Amino acid sequence: MTGAPAIRHPVLRVARAARNLAALEHFYCEAAGLSVLSRFAGNAGYSGLIAGASHAPWHLALFVRDGLTVPRCTDRESLLVLYLPERAVWRASVDRMRASGYQPVPSENPYWAEAGMTFEDPDGHRLVFQNRSWNL
Repeated sequence: MTGAPAIRHPVLRVARAARNLAALEHFYCEAAGLSVLSRFAGNAGYSGLIAGASHAPWHLALFVRDGLTVPRCTDRESLLVLYLPERAVWRASVDRMRASGYQPVPSENPYWAEAGMTFEDPDGHRLVFQNRSWNL
C-alpha cells in the first residue's frame, strides 16, 4: 500500500503589467528580497519575470507587452501583504527597503500600520511588511 496521494493546492500567481520592468525588479527582488524564479521573453509580445520565494505556493509575475502603455496605479489600497512573524526577519526586510532608497508611506487603512510598514513600488502599488503571523 502506498497511502493516499498528496493533496495539491493551487498556486497563486499575481500578474501585473509594468510601466518599468527594471525598476520593479529592483523594488521587489533587490529591495524587498524576493527571488527571480524565472524570466520569459518573446511570448506573443510579452516579456517579464516571475518573482517569489522558492517553493512557496505564490509568486508575482511582472511583465511588459509590446505596444502596452500601463497607467500608474492611483489606488492606495492596491496591496500585496507579506506576513513576517519573526521580528528579526521583519526588521531586516524593512531595513533592506530603506537601504535601497525606499521610504515607508502612510497606510490608508490604519490596521496595516499597527504592526507593519508599507512601501510604494515604482508603479504605485503598495507592499506591506506585516510583523504578524497569519494562520487559517
